[in-house]
Amino acid sequence: MQAEQTILKISIAVTILIACSGIAFGIVTGSFSIAFDGVYSLADASMSTLALVVARLIASDADPARGKGKLRARFSLGFWHLEPIVLGLNGVLLMSVAVYALINAIISILSGGHALEFDYAILYAAITLAACLTMAAVVRRKNATIRSGFLTLDATAWLMSAGITAALLIAFIGGFFVDGTQLAWIAPYIDPAVLALVSVVIIPMPVGTVRQALSDILLMTPAPLRARIDEVAEEVVQEQAFLSHRAYVARIGRLMQVELYFIVPPGMPARTIEEWDQLRDDIGARIGSEGPNRWLTIAFTADTEWAE
Repeated sequence: MQAEQTILKISIAVTILIACSGIAFGIVTGSFSIAFDGVYSLADASMSTLALVVARLIASDADPARGKGKLRARFSLGFWHLEPIVLGLNGVLLMSVAVYALINAIISILSGGHALEFDYAILYAAITLAACLTMAAVVRRKNATIRSGFLTLDATAWLMSAGITAALLIAFIGGFFVDGTQLAWIAPYIDPAVLALVSVVIIPMPVGTVRQALSDILLMTPAPLRARIDEVAEEVVQEQAFLSHRAYVARIGRLMQVELYFIVPPGMPARTIEEWDQLRDDIGARIGSEGPNRWLTIAFTADTEWAE
């Protein structure tokens, strides 16, 4: 978790630097697309900062050395539920910015476009493209072992930014070469046209993240996880001569939440507390994924109503 936070800090710092540069270059060159790139990066930086705060809360809550405080008393179930909320909000915000940019690009095209300083624009696009590709590669490589939803979205955001910048660079180079030729009339339309194209491409990109975040927020049960839990529970039912089981499963961000109720026959011979705990340990080991991101509750009852 410390590695996740460190990468997010670096990503936020680089994003803010690119965002400020983009807004400044957009003003100097008169490019709406460059200004949009800067605003888009600034929105991404704000969401990354929020993601960092949530990651810290989750890490601190999972730390057994951390004492009980007012915040922990108010959120006794932890902060895992904040992760899908932040991821969903991030995706919706990025799509909203792109939709707004598309609307402005269409208005600019219908108004006859505008003049653009292509030389400065090409310089900005080339430097920014190199920075975005470098950050995307670094985040993806680090996340190969961390496997964080926040870092996955961050790497996707860097790739999206790289795609935006690459389109800008190609368009600006084309505009630079047609300027002063018979095709010079195209030049005023290049900036809004490429902005419209980039917006259309990136609008659907966060949809998968938003869909998964909504699934987590609504506590929808992942089919593969439910199948694995049912398989383990059925084995225990057969081995222990129980009647049946009830399973309640959800994936909330990085948290795997499982509640298992085993229906035992009425009048079943009593066992000691230690024996029941040993059985719980065995079931937990079969389920796997033990750690701070697993919330596992196992209960045994002869009354089905307690399990419904």
